[in-house]
Amino acid sequence: TTSGRVHDAGAAALRAAGGRLRGLAGGASGADHGAVGLDDATGLVLGADVVLDGVLGLGGQGGLRGPVAVLAEAVAAADDRARPVVVAVDLPSGIGVDDGSVTGTVLSADVTVTFGGAKPGLLLPPASAAAGRVEVVDLGLDLDGRADVAALGPDDVAALWPVPARAAHKYIRGVVGIVAGTRTYPGAAVLATSGAALAGVGMVRYVGDAGDAVLAARPEVVVGPGRVQAWVLGPGVSPDDAAQRRRVVRALDGVQHRGEAAVVDAGGLELLPERVPPHVVLTPHAGELARLLTDRGAEVSREQVEAEPLRWAREAHDRTGATVLLKGATTVVVGSHGAVYAQSDAPPWLATAGAGDVLAGVLGAVLAARVDDVHDDATLAPALAAAASVVHGRAARRANPDGPVT
Repeated sequence: TTSGRVHDAGAAALRAAGGRLRGLAGGASGADHGAVGLDDATGLVLGADVVLDGVLGLGGQGGLRGPVAVLAEAVAAADDRARPVVVAVDLPSGIGVDDGSVTGTVLSADVTVTFGGAKPGLLLPPASAAAGRVEVVDLGLDLDGRADVAALGPDDVAALWPVPARAAHKYIRGVVGIVAGTRTYPGAAVLATSGAALAGVGMVRYVGDAGDAVLAARPEVVVGPGRVQAWVLGPGVSPDDAAQRRRVVRALDGVQHRGEAAVVDAGGLELLPERVPPHVVLTPHAGELARLLTDRGAEVSREQVEAEPLRWAREAHDRTGATVLLKGATTVVVGSHGAVYAQSDAPPWLATAGAGDVLAGVLGAVLAARVDDVHDDATLAPALAAAASVVHGRAARRANPDGPVT
């Protein structure tokens, strides 16, 4: 535009292409007519600086179709240097608005400008990957009720994060017990205890056979059993380590009878009782969640979990009673009373060995410090799990903004 008026030549070309596209969409019979119209329109789109996607709104589903789908695929296939900036109007056309599903052709946006409030599909995977940066334009709507899906920001995390009062001592601040790793594979034990210590818990206890490696990395850790407010159970615990598995089972028994909070990860997931309280947080990736559900009678594959993460995280919560943190590019947390969080704070570089062990330690530290509050409010466990995910992801970005991170 120049002074608010469309260039005449550009306007004429758009009108011509638009007419041909309408003919093609309406079933024009001539093959040459359709091909020429679509080629011209594709050239116009690829030659633009900015493309607005406003084809389908809240009522649309199933992806783009016909010639518009061809245009979208052409933009998606373009070289990054030649690709126009894509701005989605309210939402990328065709995503699952309520569940974040993606079927058919969806044009990924660089920015989505949405109105009134963020729709669930803009926050939930896999559709969240197509939304780009989400900007919410406030329309003054009354949205004071509980959100169907929430994404925590820095201020939310600051309000949730435990900060010691002046008179606090290490026991008041929380003690987290960690059963992780083995003598042969001590790395998970070192990473989980480090995550907990650096997250600011009052004390870390390590229970297992990798104590020498843990103390070499973290001399402040206390090796041996004792009273704790929360557990981290399972990182690096292999099926053939009978002694460490027995320790996990004993700790889970304490969780059931004494009310300690727990993070159950990796090797601990297959040792989980049939039902647990909501202050137990499971932290599987998609493959582990698929195995957990299959063992409980819900036949599902990793690919199905990745296609519908919210559905299957809810299924795991319903079948176990636990709060479920499903790890991924967008982490989905499901808890009591319909609580759902979706966090996309981590860079792709955080998909690396050991990252989940650190997250388990961070979350264990937060649960230990706020265990009484978690018992008083069942919706707090999923909020704290989401907060731990935010801090984990932001720490990775800060550690090395362009990656990689270790």
